[in-house]
Amino acid sequence: MSEQEKQEKAAGFKAIFKQILMFVGGVVVVAALIVFILVLPIISNNGSVRYADINEHFKYGSIGGEKANGIPYWIWKVLPVVFADKLPGEGYTSLGFIQEPGQDLPIGFSKSKIGFERVAQNCATCHAGSLRETPDSQPQIITTMPSNTVNLGAYIQFLSDIAIDERFNARELMPQIEAIGAKLNPLEKLVYRFFAIPQTRDALLLQRSKFAFMDDQSEYGPGRVDTFTGYKTRQFNFPIEKLSKDELNGIADFPIIWQQRPRQGMQLHWDGNNDSIDERNNSAALALVTPTTIDFDAIHRVKDWLLDLPAPRYPYSIDEELAAVGKPIFENTCASCHAFGGSGVGKVVPIEEIGTDPGRLDSYTYETLSNQNTLFTDVSYRGVDRRFQHFRKTNGYANMPLDGVWLRAPYLHNGSVPTLRDLLEAPEKRPKVFYRGYDVFDQKNVGFVSNVASEGNKQYFKFDTTLPGNSNSGHLYGTDFSSEDKEALVEYMKKL
Repeated sequence: MSEQEKQEKAAGFKAIFKQILMFVGGVVVVAALIVFILVLPIISNNGSVRYADINEHFKYGSIGGEKANGIPYWIWKVLPVVFADKLPGEGYTSLGFIQEPGQDLPIGFSKSKIGFERVAQNCATCHAGSLRETPDSQPQIITTMPSNTVNLGAYIQFLSDIAIDERFNARELMPQIEAIGAKLNPLEKLVYRFFAIPQTRDALLLQRSKFAFMDDQSEYGPGRVDTFTGYKTRQFNFPIEKLSKDELNGIADFPIIWQQRPRQGMQLHWDGNNDSIDERNNSAALALVTPTTIDFDAIHRVKDWLLDLPAPRYPYSIDEELAAVGKPIFENTCASCHAFGGSGVGKVVPIEEIGTDPGRLDSYTYETLSNQNTLFTDVSYRGVDRRFQHFRKTNGYANMPLDGVWLRAPYLHNGSVPTLRDLLEAPEKRPKVFYRGYDVFDQKNVGFVSNVASEGNKQYFKFDTTLPGNSNSGHLYGTDFSSEDKEALVEYMKKL
């Protein structure tokens, strides 16, 4: 082969190689463009979801939980389908969560896009309830009241149970996700199959280990939660096996959260362990977020709304003559501890005097206090240091103002007395067993009807006052009144 032929052959090879490079480069560019188009919706975030209407925002807006604790949306949606046998009925509503018509999520859940859509919980999980006048009435949703139907303990248990179920894998979940309407592109399918599903299961397994203490507790039932034990194990990694038995009985009712301005400076929480509304709010939020993901803007927007939000007025008829008889009874015997401006309102009564179940008091320890004071170090918002500085260990329970007391049933800090009328009886005469989670109102005794075990396919929670943390003892004030005075006092308290 001549030198010229060699040069021509080499030039041909170069041309072919150049064409190949151009082709490969074009493929790479096209592939990169396709990947970018597919990835862009995933990597773009919309931040914490917000609603213009504050009541809607309270029910469905984010407080920052999606960033650290959010469950991928389609996984959360499909869990009640794949693991229907782990629920007492159909879907999340069988756990007492309230589903409004036309809404994608139940009240108390928010959805934000952090890489991909994720679901987390917000304040309304514990502070939005349901009310019916009769069994045939449509439920009325009231935000900022205690979530009287929500069984948060059962929801935690559901997530714990499915975490160890062999069906929690991509092979089982992906077909069901597509069957319920998910329109995932090829890349999203890969993300769900190889990342989201296994990572979610790992996160739920970790959560299961952090909530293992629930196996040694009384069941929460609707409207109650253990405020601080999960706090200890999740925020501070307290060893569960080293928690004393006394610390495990701190299950308490969800409180009301309206009309916060006149509560500023009072001893807050059931045991009065903090007198700062901001610290109380941030502490409560840590049940659902972390110190690094909390959305202070969202928390303070809700706080500003609650400052002057009045308690809901009693919506049924009141015997005004009887209430007039009850008014001086309340003013002379109850108001000093339970009316705004009273000398003892917002102050702690020693456990030896109040005599109610000590579980919630004992669950908050000096060790918990010391660890709390390390949170939010060097964090400021609106120019104010957010490090906890107001928590204290107390020796009893705080007297609460009774605005809107008609909506706070069951009564006492642990929800162990179903109605106001029952609370005016000596402990041995109060119901030993009753049912929680039923939302039909008892207008005579003031509280929710508590003798209904089931309605249709719905079974209500049987509350046993003999179990640890559930005692209905104490608060003997008014138990020695005549029956007539008790009836008059209850009638007047409907007006608070």
